[in-house]
Amino acid sequence: MSWPEKLWVVRHGESAGNVARDEAEATGAEIIDIAIRDMDVPLSTLGNRQAAALGHWLRRQPEHDRPTVILTSPYVRARQTALEALKASGRAHDDVEHYVDERLREREFGILDRLTKPGIIARHPEQAEHRAFLGKFYHRPPGGESWCDVALRVRNVLDALCRDFADERVLIVTHQVVVAMFRYVLESLTEAEILAISDEAPLAHCSVTTFARDLGMGRHGGLALQSYNVVEPLVEEHQPVTTEDDAAAVV
Repeated sequence: MSWPEKLWVVRHGESAGNVARDEAEATGAEIIDIAIRDMDVPLSTLGNRQAAALGHWLRRQPEHDRPTVILTSPYVRARQTALEALKASGRAHDDVEHYVDERLREREFGILDRLTKPGIIARHPEQAEHRAFLGKFYHRPPGGESWCDVALRVRNVLDALCRDFADERVLIVTHQVVVAMFRYVLESLTEAEILAISDEAPLAHCSVTTFARDLGMGRHGGLALQSYNVVEPLVEEHQPVTTEDDAAAVV
């Protein structure tokens, strides 16, 4: 297998949906008050600053340790994060190959989309019970996805990276559960291990998770974890570190 030289997996910056979800949770509302599709939710003002801080951090890296390819989720908040970071890094859009890949989209929540925890319990108590029994790794809400479903998408993306971007340095901008599933797949983790990682430290907006090619891994080499959930780009520029869940249901 021909692996990329390096892979950075970044969660998008804080979005307007994150802010709306926090407000709904604080007031005990059942529905998150946001009028547009989750796919179209933009970054918040802070999210734009976080993305710029990420770009400034990339600019400070040696030339041989900067992305040559960028892949993003099609969701607006992820694309805005990538574009703002690229601009802040001092590189023109045409200087780096840039692709939008729907396999990197947010986990789909189906009938539970936009509901808070109280909203799920009030409107779909059977789903709350089902999720409590199965756990979030395997629970698939009607019309939505489980974490396992997202893992299948990630496996497919990794096949494409080996086929299309061997020897490249790839930056991926995506979403909370997708980042977790990159760790799950690349490190051959168990359900219990990835859930423990997720519970131990909430994934921060614009945090960077880094993998590097290791030809000594397994039978065909692989991508070895170098660092996880790094918030150095934000801390260096005195930007707040935020960890809110996305605006879709927390299940």
